[in-house]
Amino acid sequence: MNKRLKKTLALSLMALSLGGCAVGPDYVRQAFRAPATWRVEYPQAAELANLRWWEAFQDPVLDTLIATALRENHDLRIASARVDQYLGQLRTTRSQFFPQIGYGLDFSNNRMSEKSISAPPPGTDLWYKQYQGSVSAAWQIDLFGRVRRQSEAAQAQVYASEEGRRGTLLTIVSSVASSYVTLRALDRKLEIARATAANYEGSLRVFQLRFQGGVVSQVEVAQVESQYQQALYAIPALERQVAAQENLLSVLLGRPPGPISRGKTIEALLLPQVPPGLPASLIERRPDILAAEHNLVAANANIGVARSLYFPTFSLTGLLGSVSTAMSSFLTAPAGVAMLAASVAGPIFTFGNIEGQVLTAEAAEREALARYQQTILNALGETNDALLGAQKAAEAYQLQAARVKTLREYARLSRLRFENGSASYLEVYTAENDLFGAELVAVDGSADRLLQLVAIYKALGGGWVEAAEAAAKLPPEPGKG
Repeated sequence: MNKRLKKTLALSLMALSLGGCAVGPDYVRQAFRAPATWRVEYPQAAELANLRWWEAFQDPVLDTLIATALRENHDLRIASARVDQYLGQLRTTRSQFFPQIGYGLDFSNNRMSEKSISAPPPGTDLWYKQYQGSVSAAWQIDLFGRVRRQSEAAQAQVYASEEGRRGTLLTIVSSVASSYVTLRALDRKLEIARATAANYEGSLRVFQLRFQGGVVSQVEVAQVESQYQQALYAIPALERQVAAQENLLSVLLGRPPGPISRGKTIEALLLPQVPPGLPASLIERRPDILAAEHNLVAANANIGVARSLYFPTFSLTGLLGSVSTAMSSFLTAPAGVAMLAASVAGPIFTFGNIEGQVLTAEAAEREALARYQQTILNALGETNDALLGAQKAAEAYQLQAARVKTLREYARLSRLRFENGSASYLEVYTAENDLFGAELVAVDGSADRLLQLVAIYKALGGGWVEAAEAAAKLPPEPGKG
């Protein structure tokens, strides 16, 4: 027994000394090809990309809504549970590095056959009891790094799922802010529509009285009534949009559809500053890019897992126990049993089985690489779009605001001309309708300025995600506390 034990121990030490060898390619990080600058340049200023940017709106109601969403949103809970699933898989994989130890206890009441070759002498009691107990251990030595590659892939999947959770968090914060801005814009448009309808209703009463007095024609009364009906028509559609937006925000907050608290008006919301400097490498922090890279690491490791199937596996098994037909002698030395064994198993002919798995793993790695590169390109495109969109939205809003101012003066002068008898009501009708439409468009422009700035922060995926995690009191990133 001692000689066998020494041989087995020597084999184990040799396997452990070679354990540093792992088949398959080691991961080499891809060079991040980012442009030196963006298509839109902004002046240098203090670093803002890492701050909780939504607080720059200076609306406590919005801050509360975002805090609620970070605590209660179900998509975020799903993403967090997914991380825990991958952590469980990682623990399962890493357990293969160590011997698997178990135990067994058996009791049986048996009857021997009187007709078998080993039949007992006549008169012997054919019934007997057997007690058996053992502690066993089995260990598959990771000589060619199969378990190491599996562990590497599992670890990468944990980090990829963690970045997926962070990406969900980023989306939730941005979605709540965008939805709130849209809701306040709809509120303002509904306010304009109701005020316009009330104004037209007053004009209609005046014109009906004038028509009764023979001052205006029925055509002019019909024009005013048409204006009034047009403004009324806009109100139900806007009310429906407001309710739908409240429902959307409610779902983001993790609660049934219902009313949403309001804070500042769309005009009173302050514009967050554009993150300064904006080196293109900033987007390397985006969760989707980091997740894509971790998936690439996992795919690369899986090539080694597949290639390790070409090589033999080395296993050690051992057992210590006791077997007896009487409880009184069950745990005594004569009843003891022991076993120590080593085994080697490997493929000879698999007829393409292993080769197919290697080809599959290599193709999956190429797919993950292309997906990683495409994710980077998409991120660059989204950031450029957001930067350019913020600049152009600001320009468009200024132009539309100037147009509203001009149309307001045009409507005032047209009504004066009509009251003085210098123009027909058709001129007033056209001016006021143009003003109504322009005011609604101006509200959209005001909201678009804010939405484009939200898009910049979402596209950059900056360090503010950590600040949001702290606000949400979410579990820490695996391996970081």
